[in-house]
Amino acid sequence: MAGPTTEGKKLNRSFGGLALLGVLLVVAGLVGLVYTGVATLTSMILFGWLLLIGGLVGLVHAVQARGTAYFWLGVVVAALNIAAGIVVIKNPVGTAEALTMFAALLFLTGGVFRLVGSVVVRGPQFGWTLLQGAFGLVLGVLVLVDWPHSSLYVLGCFFSLALLFDGLGLVAIGVGGRRVVSMVTDQMKPEEGAK
Repeated sequence: MAGPTTEGKKLNRSFGGLALLGVLLVVAGLVGLVYTGVATLTSMILFGWLLLIGGLVGLVHAVQARGTAYFWLGVVVAALNIAAGIVVIKNPVGTAEALTMFAALLFLTGGVFRLVGSVVVRGPQFGWTLLQGAFGLVLGVLVLVDWPHSSLYVLGCFFSLALLFDGLGLVAIGVGGRRVVSMVTDQMKPEEGAK
């Protein structure tokens, strides 16, 4: 039977692995923020491959479910994913331009709705909602004014920031988890000594 120290060591290794993964993601995020153009193209190619692989897996599942009522729906969705994946892989720059335009329009519409909503409703979070709306509106305008050139760095910047913050979160979980494990194992040692 494994003792508490053995379990503690296993947990420490697991949390250490999480922290290491977090550090790698932070480094990748920082590198991506420096080379946003490369990060944009990399994220588009990864997105294309995910669509393609997801479409192929969906097609296999649809073929396995031939007798069900959802067979044709599964085939159509899988075919659309495969086609979209091929288009994204063959033309990552055009895809980045289209997605950047879509993101800018989302920022604009979200900003306008937040601004109007905050002025009309005037709820307890009026100031924050107004600030969020203004920020979204300005961000959307800035991306659109520089479009299509902005497509070279906007998505890469977002992708890199996501990696950076996910990495920081994993580092915090890993370090915090190791501290908790060491506190628990330290508490258990006097109890074992008393026995």
